[in-house]
Amino acid sequence: MHLGKSYKLLEFLIWTRRQIYGLLICGSVPVVLYKFFAFTWLSVPLTIVVLLGTATSFIVGFKNVQTYNRAMEALDIWIDILSGSRRWGQIARDLVNDEEISRKLVYRHIAWLTALRYELRRPRVWESTSKRFNAEYRRFYRVPEWERDIDELLPEYLSPAETVQALSSISIPTFVLSLQGASLKMLHMAGHLNSNFYIELQRAVGDFIDLQSRSERFKNFPYPRQYATVSSLFVRFFCLLFPFGLLHEFDKLNDGVSGFMHGNMVWLVVPCSVAVSWMYTSLEQVGESTENPFEGGANDVPISTLCSIIERDLKEMLGEHAGDPSSQTIIAL
Repeated sequence: MHLGKSYKLLEFLIWTRRQIYGLLICGSVPVVLYKFFAFTWLSVPLTIVVLLGTATSFIVGFKNVQTYNRAMEALDIWIDILSGSRRWGQIARDLVNDEEISRKLVYRHIAWLTALRYELRRPRVWESTSKRFNAEYRRFYRVPEWERDIDELLPEYLSPAETVQALSSISIPTFVLSLQGASLKMLHMAGHLNSNFYIELQRAVGDFIDLQSRSERFKNFPYPRQYATVSSLFVRFFCLLFPFGLLHEFDKLNDGVSGFMHGNMVWLVVPCSVAVSWMYTSLEQVGESTENPFEGGANDVPISTLCSIIERDLKEMLGEHAGDPSSQTIIAL
């Protein structure tokens, strides 16, 4: 997630430059045909273009509101995970009399966080990180889940037997949570946890199951494809038609000018159409890059950083030295 003050205009122009190239072509071809080949019949009534632009703005605005809400709800989920994890560490430290048991409970929880963030970083076919305008910006930030395999990290938090079982399971985070619940049951039966503490810890495990499911909802169920497709089609159709709606309007301006621009006012269609159309295509591109909050893009929910912060805090609760979480930051640009 970009945590700086703002994006610079130059960065934004570079990010959308391929759209600008296409818009320049879309704006220039009608002018050339109108000016040099006398295809005056290509001019489209501006009223039609305005109506289409109005409908397109509503659709693009609706999509951006929904994708923004998806990103903010996903962030809220992970703030709840952060809060719940700190609470888990406190309970495991204060309500369990055995330091080794407390350490196992905390480390197993860190294993769950690790497995969950790796699961959320797995690519899906509808995500946009592979597109060129996003892929070229990966050099400005790092995603830890793409640099190391999960089988290198789990042994740091789980026993060898638990690691083998976890890696062979269909859903590693779900297995680790079930392992945590089974461990609590064994501790309760062995007398290490009284009933009240046992119920409290099991309730916390249930909360983590709910938060995991809510995170997976954003990962596995994208912004509805029908709305995304309609929005993209409307934007492209508007950008294609818009220059044709300006031809006659700018050609009429020749009657009020003299000098070099007399007879050439129609060329202003190109910069004007590009400027207006760029606003629509940029909003569409921003919405597309926001709709999947865990895909590994520059504007994602920073789950790598949050997990590092949680691990640092939990280890400090145990009295252990914790590394600098900035080493796993996913702050972009």
